[in-house]
This record gives sequence, structure tokens and C-alpha cells, in this order.
Amino acid sequence: MDAKQKLKIKEGVKRYLTVAFFIVPYIALFATFFIFPLFFGVYISFFRFNVFDRTASKFIGLDNYKLALSGLTIGSTNVTYYAKMFWGSLKNTLLFVLVSVPLLIIIPIFIAILIDIKPRFYKIFRVIFFLPTILSISAVGIIFKWQFDTQYGFVNGLIRVFGGKEVAWLNSQPYAWIAIVATTIWWTIGTNTVIIGAGLKEVDKQMYEAAEVDGASYPRVIWSIALPSIKNQIFIIVFTTIIASFNIYGQPDILTGGGPAPTGTVAAGTPGTTTVVMMVIRGLMSGVNRQPGLAAAMSLVFGFFILIVSLGQAAYNKFREKY
Repeated sequence: MDAKQKLKIKEGVKRYLTVAFFIVPYIALFATFFIFPLFFGVYISFFRFNVFDRTASKFIGLDNYKLALSGLTIGSTNVTYYAKMFWGSLKNTLLFVLVSVPLLIIIPIFIAILIDIKPRFYKIFRVIFFLPTILSISAVGIIFKWQFDTQYGFVNGLIRVFGGKEVAWLNSQPYAWIAIVATTIWWTIGTNTVIIGAGLKEVDKQMYEAAEVDGASYPRVIWSIALPSIKNQIFIIVFTTIIASFNIYGQPDILTGGGPAPTGTVAAGTPGTTTVVMMVIRGLMSGVNRQPGLAAAMSLVFGFFILIVSLGQAAYNKFREKY
């Protein structure tokens, strides 16, 4: 092997080591915090798993999945509590997604269009709309729990000023859900607004001018030119917003604690405003009666549901691009 070949090999090794230097830490973290928990979750979902004494864990096959989805007969008792709670919390999660996602798409688009016009102080407004996204959900939850307080909250104070009757926002339905959705909108619209705004900046403004010369109104220009031009950005925010909304946890946890039930009380076995993620984390992963195996089974079923929704979105996007 001559000196030229040795130098070539040395340069190749150096190049691969440089690449490995940046990739290996990511792979290690990805494997530690995603791959291992995923397979471990699949593993314990087949066990009545004991966190403190793994030798006491018992293999029960698909019983955790049956307990979560349809109930399970244990001895002479048909246990359906967990199935009722799971399907109820899944219904709550779907309700939140169906109500919040359209608002989290339409409102940012509207705000981004207004900012794109560049009115006076538009840069300040852009910062104001984005600032809430840097806050933690704990801070946001505490702020809005006070705002929606029945006696001392700003919202009821405003209602009383106009002669209205105070509302128990966090202790009655459907007002609890209204408070949760309003909190989510205030907290998260900034990111979607920035993404849409960035897309609007790339639209050729000469197209606007040409349409206006042809007599098109500004709403028509937005509908026929601006929105089709940012369809990729819209798809991105729809995709990410749906996934984020399915994983809602902090807002109902802090604002309502999972209640109230439709009757106004936190009744046993009644989901109230409990979501799937909230139920898994609070009801099954903590407390004296924790059941990690059942929590893992519920998480995997819910994850599979989200995967189906995501694949459906991806298939629709491919179909849209093709036709």
C-alpha cells in the first residue's frame, strides 16, 4: 500500500468519524428515549407488571387489552370500569380535536393574512401573538385557571360589568370544555401564525396586483391566490396540530383536574374532561393502584389510532398532489 492510498484511507476514516461524532449522540438518545420505551411498553402490556418487584409480575397475555377495550371477567366480576373510562376519554379527546383543530387553523390563517398586509405596528402584533408559545403549560394553566375562576376571575368580572350572570366555567359542562379550548387557542396559535406568515411572504405580490387590476376583490385574491400558494404550509400545520391535539394533557389536568361530569360532579367512572393521555398518566401510572401494564396497553391502542389518522393524512396529501 503506497502513501497515496494510506492518505486516502486516513481521510475517509476521518470523514466517517466526523459524521459519527454528530450522528451517534442522536441515535443513542433516540434509542434511549423512544426505541427502548416503545418495545418495553409492548413487553409490559402483556403483564400485570409490578414496578417495585419485577419477579412478582405475572404474564396475562391480552387481558390488559381486553380490560381496556371491552372489559374483563375476573372471577365472578365483570370489570368494565377501565373500558368505560378509556372509551369515554377517547371520546373526549376526539371531541377536543374536532373542535380545536379547525379553530387552530382558521384563526392563525386570518391573523397571518392581516399581518401580511403590514398595518401599523404589525411587527409588535406578530411578537404579541407568538409570545404565549414560549410559556410552559403550567404557567398558562395557572393564568387561565384564575381568569376563569367563578368568583374572582376576569371573565366573570367582565360578564358582571355588562349585567350578565356569572358562569362556573371550570365546574360545569360545556363551559369547562370552552375554557380548555380557549386556553389552547391562546397558547398555541402563535406557531401556526408564524408558519402561515412565512408562506405568505413567499407569494408573489405581483399576482395580487394583477388580480386586483382584473377587478378581483381582496377576499377573492386571498381565496384564489394566497391560500392555494401556501397549501404545503397549511398541510404542515394541519398535520402537526392534529397530532398535538390528540396528545392534550396539561390543559384539562390543570384547569379542571379531569372533571366535571355532565351533571356537574366528578363521578366515579365518568370521564368528565379526562383525555386518554391524562387517564394513562394520572390514573394508571401513579397512585397506590398503578397498573403500568394496562397503561401501556391503552397507550399502544391510542398510538395505533393516531398512526392510522397520520397515515390517512399522508395518503390524502399524496392523492392531492397527484390529482
